[in-house]
Amino acid sequence: MDIQRVDHYSIRTDDLERSRHFYTDVIGLKEGPRPPFDFPGYWLYAGEYPIVHLMGYNAERRGTLDAHVGERKPATGGGTGALDHVALAGTDKAALIGRCRKHEVAYRERAVPQSNLTQVFLQDPDGLTIEINYRSP
Repeated sequence: MDIQRVDHYSIRTDDLERSRHFYTDVIGLKEGPRPPFDFPGYWLYAGEYPIVHLMGYNAERRGTLDAHVGERKPATGGGTGALDHVALAGTDKAALIGRCRKHEVAYRERAVPQSNLTQVFLQDPDGLTIEINYRSP
């Protein structure tokens, strides 16, 4: 098979700083290098990989984001359209829960039946559900 893994996901957001705060301060990703696009944004890294690309709008040139990635209309009724959630693998569930509590971010914890997997679900500022999976020995 040619596909190896998910490379990244991009979020088109009206509140770039709020989304940056969520993904860095709550999820624990780190800001890193990003090409000089004509629209504002951040690339957020897990180790050496920029797995979340935040894309904002250039207030003076609002069409620059659409020109680069294509026009997208908001999902009717809000939400994220057909995308249900994004799942990430984590290694320190207690640290994530501590950051959620510190920043008053609601989360749900679920044990997967007949497995050693615990899932933590939370929503980002744009309504996307993030699932973080933790495996126990």
